[in-house]
Amino acid sequence: MTSAGSPLVARIVPDVTGLDKEFDYSVPESLRATVALGDRVRVPLHGRRVGGWIVALDPPDAEPDRSLLPLVKWSSRGPGGDVIELCRWVATRWGTDRLRPLLVTASAPTMVSRVDPRPADARAVGPVPLPAALESRGGVVRLPPTADPLPLVLDIATRGRVLLIHPSVDAARAVSKRLGRAGRTTALMPDEWTRAANGVDVVVGGRAAVLAPCPDLAAIVVLDEHDESLQEERTPTWHARDVAIERARRAGVPCYLVSPAPSAMALHWAGESFARPSIADERAGWPLLELVDRTREEPWERALVTSELIRHLRNPEATVVCVLNTTGRARLLACRSCRSIQRCEVCEAAVHLTDVGQFECRRCGTVRPQVCQVCGSGAMANLKLGVTRAREELEAAAGRPVVAVTGDTETIPDGNVFVGTEAVLHRVRRADVVAFLDFDSELMAPRYRAAEQAFTLLVRAARIVGSRARGGRVLVQTFLPQHEVVQAALLADPGRLAASELAGRELLGLPPFRALASIEGGDAMAFAASTGLEATAQPDAVLVRAPEWMQLGQALADTPRPKGSRLRVAVDPPRV
Repeated sequence: MTSAGSPLVARIVPDVTGLDKEFDYSVPESLRATVALGDRVRVPLHGRRVGGWIVALDPPDAEPDRSLLPLVKWSSRGPGGDVIELCRWVATRWGTDRLRPLLVTASAPTMVSRVDPRPADARAVGPVPLPAALESRGGVVRLPPTADPLPLVLDIATRGRVLLIHPSVDAARAVSKRLGRAGRTTALMPDEWTRAANGVDVVVGGRAAVLAPCPDLAAIVVLDEHDESLQEERTPTWHARDVAIERARRAGVPCYLVSPAPSAMALHWAGESFARPSIADERAGWPLLELVDRTREEPWERALVTSELIRHLRNPEATVVCVLNTTGRARLLACRSCRSIQRCEVCEAAVHLTDVGQFECRRCGTVRPQVCQVCGSGAMANLKLGVTRAREELEAAAGRPVVAVTGDTETIPDGNVFVGTEAVLHRVRRADVVAFLDFDSELMAPRYRAAEQAFTLLVRAARIVGSRARGGRVLVQTFLPQHEVVQAALLADPGRLAASELAGRELLGLPPFRALASIEGGDAMAFAASTGLEATAQPDAVLVRAPEWMQLGQALADTPRPKGSRLRVAVDPPRV
C-alpha cells in the first residue's frame, strides 16, 4: 500500500495496435482520488499522447525511485479488476501476451464518467426445473432446437443477476426485449455498458458480453453453446463458452451451457452435471426428418435432385430451402465415355468447371478446355455439383424460379425455393422443407469436428421449419444412413452422437482430452519446434498439442515469434 506522500505508480497497457507491452507511470496528486483499476487514461508515449488502461496500481515489481512520466489525463471508467485478471487468463489460455484486444472488448464503446453500482434486489427463489446437482456449479442443459429458452433464463434470474451470452447479436437484442416485457431490467451489450455496470437483472449480449461488467453476479448462461460464432476469429481466438466457465468459477457462481446439441467440450466439462427434457418433450421439439437412402443408386446415376425432393419442389404451396456447401457449377467431373476423373495436368488435383465452360484447377490455377485427357471426349458427368449448376437443375425440376444464395449474396429476391451454401440457413427465416442435397460432404469432411458441425446444420434447419407439430420437415440425402449424426437427428436423440464423439476423441487424443493449436505462416514449423510441444506438419498449417490448455497457451505465449514472420496462432481451431 502506498504511504501518504509517496508516489503512486500505475501500470498502463497502451491502446496502440501492435504494441504489446506494459509501461509504468506516476499518478499525479490531482488524479489520485479519481483513478481506479481498469480506468482509461491518456499517457505520453514516444512524444505523443495515447490512450491506455490502468491494469495495476502500485504493482509489487514497480520501481518507485525511477523518474516516471506522469499520467496526462483521466478519461473514463473501464473494466474492473476482476475482468482485467480474467483477461490476463484469457490471453495466456489462448497462447498470447496481447492484452489490448481483450481490454478493448471489455470496455465501453464511449467514455463513461461515473459508475454507481446498485445492490441486487432480494428475491424469492422460484421453482427449480433443473436437477439439484446443477444448482451450485451449473452444467449442461439440453433443450430441443425449437424449444423456447426464456422460461429457463427467467427461472435462473430469480436467484440474482445473470450474465446471458448468445452467439447472435440480433437474437440477443430480441431476448433482451422479451426479458423486459417479462418484467426484468436488462442491459444490452455493448451499447448499454454503463447500465450494466450500475446493475441490472440480466446483462445480455454476444460473445463479447462475457467480459461485460455485472456487479453481484449470481449466474452465467450461455445459449446455443455449440455455435461457432462464440469463438473469436482474430488472435487470441478465445471462446466465450470457456471464458464463461472460468469467470463463473472465479466468482463462485453456476454456469449453465444451454444447447440442443451440446459440444464435446461442454459435456466433458459438465460431467454428471447434465439436464435434458423428457424423451417425449425432446422428440416433440424436433421436426420430422425424411431420410433419402441413396446406397441403392447406380454410381453413374447419382443426381442430387431425387424423386423425394422433386415431390416437395413441385408443391406450389411449400417453401423449400436446399443446402449445398459447394459454390460454382461443378467441382468433381468424370468423362462419360471412359469414366476417368478429370485432373489438372500440372498438379493432378481435381478440376472444376467454370461458368465459361473451361476446366480450372483451384490449387495451381491452370486452365484448359473441357476435353478428357484420356480419350478426348467432351461429354462430362457432374459427380459433384456447385450451387450455380444445382440451381439450374432444381429450377427445371420445380417448374418455378429458384433463388441462389451464398455468403456473397447481399440481398435475397422474393421466392419460395432457395438453394445455397450454409449461408442460406442464416438468410431464410422460415420454410416448410429444408433439404440437404449432399449431406455426406459434411459428414465426411476432413475435420475432427465434422460430425458436430454437421449436426449443427440440422439444428439450424430444424429452427427454420419448426417442430413436427407445425409440420416441419428436414430432408437428408445420404449414402451413410447409419451415421451417428443421421441417427441422432432421426431419433431426436443428440446423446447418441455425443457418446461416440467423446469416445472417439479420447482414443485419438483430440480436444477436450488434449489441447490443440494450429500455426500458419512461413516460419510455422520453426516456431512450433521452439515451443517444445508435440508438432505435426499439415498441408496448410502445423498442429501443436499439449496435455492441457494452460500448458499449451503458456508455451505459445512464452516462445518469441521469428522476426518478420506473419504467424497466425489459433488455439482450439474449429476447422482442422
